[in-house]
Amino acid sequence: MPIKVYRPVTKGRRISSVQDFSDITRHEPERSLIVNRKEFAGRTNGKITVRHKGGGVKQYVRIVDFKRDKFDIEARVDSIEYDPNRGARISLLIYKDGEKRYMVAPDGLKVGDTVISSKSADVEVKVGNRMPLSVVPVGMMIHSVELQPDKGGQLARGAGNSIQLMAVEGRFATLKMPSGEVRNVSKECMATIGTVSNPDYHLVRYGKAGRMRLRGIKPTVRGKVMNPVDHPHGGGEGKHPIGMKYAKTKWGKHALGVRTRRKNRSSDKLILQRRKSKKAK
Repeated sequence: MPIKVYRPVTKGRRISSVQDFSDITRHEPERSLIVNRKEFAGRTNGKITVRHKGGGVKQYVRIVDFKRDKFDIEARVDSIEYDPNRGARISLLIYKDGEKRYMVAPDGLKVGDTVISSKSADVEVKVGNRMPLSVVPVGMMIHSVELQPDKGGQLARGAGNSIQLMAVEGRFATLKMPSGEVRNVSKECMATIGTVSNPDYHLVRYGKAGRMRLRGIKPTVRGKVMNPVDHPHGGGEGKHPIGMKYAKTKWGKHALGVRTRRKNRSSDKLILQRRKSKKAK
């Protein structure tokens, strides 16, 4: 999907870009596969628990099938559709028995193609097919990978993401994640062949606050321009540094370089190599 840039007739247009929707083949969702989305605006019992959320365009949630548990039945790709709740495209599958389901569309999948989900070793290895890691060729790029068998795809579901299968040995398959982390997953877990669609999604520049408000994201104010009563970085005359050894959150906790993964998790032993840490600029 290429990125579209308009003639800069306004200041907001000058630095903004939009998605090119030429790959979309259907503009109305399947009515039987959508539900209303309740918007809580970052509030719990009326109190803000997640800041900078609120408003946004009304959206319907597409019911996406991440398990693909209709095994050994071919499905035809009826359309490639836009999903407002994710960066990737979704595909409407119509099975031979008439059932319809949505799946996250891999890059290169076209209308009219057939895909299948199977636990058999005889299934063809092609884009869109879903199979256990034990039968996927080593080195193949995959996405929508399960963390536990029959739980549904959880890994590499974002636009342009993919995981590389490094090895299959014993009970486990070794995966190289998009973050650079290398970890083991049960070889019985299912995965979809290919890379997630819409790889250029991260190149979109929204350009102005109004487009962010349509996404449900409210403005964010830097702590250093607040008053001392409102933020630890606040106060001072003119433009100034934060005036402390490390950056703090609004509530005084470390803001940078904090590990968010819970300690002593049972899955720690499955992680062979941690993701590469971001170097300070």
